[in-house]
Amino acid sequence: QVQLVESGGGLVQAGGSLRLSCAASGINSIDVWGWYRQSPGKQRGMVALITNTGVTNYADSMKGRFTISRDNVKNTVSLEMNSLTPEDTAVYYCTIRSSLHNYWGQGTQVTVSS
Repeated sequence: QVQLVESGGGLVQAGGSLRLSCAASGINSIDVWGWYRQSPGKQRGMVALITNTGVTNYADSMKGRFTISRDNVKNTVSLEMNSLTPEDTAVYYCTIRSSLHNYWGQGTQVTVSS
């Protein structure tokens, strides 16, 4: 019933930018939006979070480079990624928390070449 669909991933050169988007359906009230990522050989980690009141949180390596934003009317969240490096190569997952439950998207691949 609840679906999260990510888009915007792709191949980009180091120093470039990408904008990821995530659209939620089948749910009305979202408490927290988030982006996580997982690269080969590493555990899944948090990238950025934004609450329904607009409070944001970023992983240290993303601060100043990534920006998370949301549109409560359209039920979407975006992640603007700048100054990308090969270390940012990963599958990026959209997640939401609603009524104490978590939901996950299928992920979108981001590849940063040197």
